[in-house]
Parts: sequence; structure tokens; C-alpha cells
Amino acid sequence: MKRPRQFTGSYTALVTPFRRGTVAFDEVRRLVEFQLKGGIDGLVPVGTTGESPTVNHEEHLDVIRCTIEATRGRVPVIAGTGSNSTTEAIAMTKAADEAGADGMLLVAPYYNRPTQEGLFRHFAAIADITAKPIVLYSIPGRCGVEISVGVIERLRAKYPHVAHVKEAGGSVDRVDQIVSAMGDSVTVLSGDDSLTLPFMAVGAKGVISVVSNYFPREVTQLAALALAGDYAKARVLHRRLYPLFKTFFIESNPVPIKFALARAGIISSDEVRLPLSPLSDASRKALLAALAAYRR
Repeated sequence: MKRPRQFTGSYTALVTPFRRGTVAFDEVRRLVEFQLKGGIDGLVPVGTTGESPTVNHEEHLDVIRCTIEATRGRVPVIAGTGSNSTTEAIAMTKAADEAGADGMLLVAPYYNRPTQEGLFRHFAAIADITAKPIVLYSIPGRCGVEISVGVIERLRAKYPHVAHVKEAGGSVDRVDQIVSAMGDSVTVLSGDDSLTLPFMAVGAKGVISVVSNYFPREVTQLAALALAGDYAKARVLHRRLYPLFKTFFIESNPVPIKFALARAGIISSDEVRLPLSPLSDASRKALLAALAAYRR
């Protein structure tokens, strides 16, 4: 059985820059260059951080295409193509595949709360229409359902390209369970910046990061140190970044990270789409204080 391409290290869950209500594609390209200069290992456009719930289908695919074109094959692009509609997820996955995405990020269906059998059939239907690597995205806090280890095992046994899990359930034990059950046949990536090091200590191979939008070099270094087994240095960097890992989630993602990016001039605006709203004054002060403390 041929081993599919592995995604390890640091991947940025890209924000989607807006300008006066529309996607600012020039800033998507600028953000891609900023990430690549920071040494990031890969890019993930139009996940939750990219405000996938509020971009329309045309915008969604255009952001994926723009990211692929701007990246020019320099790092892998994992396109966010998940949905709580299997038909929609299939259509988005087909389009991203045709656009040249290197892999697909598929979140568990949200709101409709399928059974574990329903989850298996949902992901199987999508895996049937692409040979590109699939990253299963388990985030029960947002979806109301967890992708069980049993479902991951069944999918991995049937589909060699279903070989990655973005784990955002907040549990080291859960990562341990996945790794214990499947070993190196499945690559686990942390979905929580603050848990990257603990997850990697028990077998995860990297992170799909929000904070790397702002700190690509530092997050990449953290993942690289852990992959190399240099946990002493990784702990020092983790401790330094940890206050920011928490403060960047002081309000709903991606509101704080967009504020920081705009403040630094990396993007021109912290604009988000309703029902998200701009960062509150109190949270702005807390985030700016955490950034100032990091620089001291």
C-alpha cells in the first residue's frame, strides 16, 4: 500500500483578509509571502480561521485558488473543503482538487450532529472522489460531535489517503489514543496552539496554527524542535509563547488574530463578517499588553 504524502511541522490556518465587505485578494497574496518568508511548512486556506462559514461558495474557491497560485508549489496547500452537507463538501473538494490543492481539510459536520456511522459515511463519500490526502478535523466544541478513534481506524483501513487528523478537542489523552491505535499510519496535527508541545510529546507531528499568521517563524521553530526531539529548547519557546497562545483566543477566532495582523500592517484591516464583531476595547488592551510583554 503506497504511503500518501505526509503533512508534518507547522501549517498556518490562514485568515481571509476583507476590505469594505469583499475579499482582499492582493492581501491574501501578501499574507502568503509573509508566511513563506517566515519558513512555514504549509498553508491552510478557508478553514474556520478563514471565516469559511461566512464566505460564499465563489469566494471560498477563489481564496483557495489564489492561495495555490500565490504559493507556486513552494509549500503544500491544504484546502478547507468541509461542510455539514456531504453534497456540498464533495463539490468543494472536487473543485479544490482540480485547482491543485495538495490536500483537503474536512471538518466534522456541525449542527446536524450525525452518529458515528453517519460520520464514517460522510467522510467515505468524500474520500471516494479524490486521491489527495485528507485531514480529518475533529473539533467537538464547535461541531457538537467528535470523530471517534473507531471511525478514524475504519476510514484509514479503507482509504490510504485518509491519513491525517487535526485534533482540536483539547485532550492529550485523545492524541495518545489515536497514536496508540494507529501508530505512524496516521499523522496527528494539533488544532490548538497552546497544546502543540504537549500533543507532540505523545506523538503528534505538528500543528495547524492560528498564531503562526502573526508568528510564522516562531511557531515553525517550536514544531521543528519538537520533531527533532529537542524538548528542552521547545519548552523554553513554548513558555515564551504561551501567554500569546492564550491571549490570541481571548475572543472568538479569528477576531484577535486579525486585529493583531492589521495593527502590525501585515493586512490592512481587522474586518470580520457578522455574526463576528470587532475586538472589544478590553480585549485589545489585553492583546497589546501580551504582545508588548513578549517583545521585552
